[in-house]
Amino acid sequence: MKTQNIPVSPAFIAISWIAMLGGTLVYLAGLWRAEMHLNEKGYYFAVLILGLFTAVSLQKTVRDRLEGIPTTQLYHMVCLLAFTIAVVLLVAGLWNATLMPSEKGFYGVSFFMALFGAVAVQKNTRDGMHSVTENATEESQEPQA
Repeated sequence: MKTQNIPVSPAFIAISWIAMLGGTLVYLAGLWRAEMHLNEKGYYFAVLILGLFTAVSLQKTVRDRLEGIPTTQLYHMVCLLAFTIAVVLLVAGLWNATLMPSEKGFYGVSFFMALFGAVAVQKNTRDGMHSVTENATEESQEPQA
């Protein structure tokens, strides 16, 4: 499947990085300042790392399939399962945590903002690479005078 060569907007690139870094840093700052045991902080940190990695990996797998790049069904399913596990672990952890509802909402919103940002940054990076590759291909195919 051929994708359209639409240039990535600098504004979208900037907001994607802000969402990813902002969500991640705010989440981590909340963990740093939280009055919880170190093992609880480790749990929420591990869930964030798992979520970020699987979101990017799942997005890459889906994009590969759309572009006709071979990927295995097993890897796609593992990515989907791991992403689902990360979200379920966050929800279960927050559901059972002895935190105020506003703190639970804080972790949930910053977690999903970081995931959205990570997927958008990966998409922008890939779109940018395709633009560079397509432009180089077009230039090499132009007749030389």
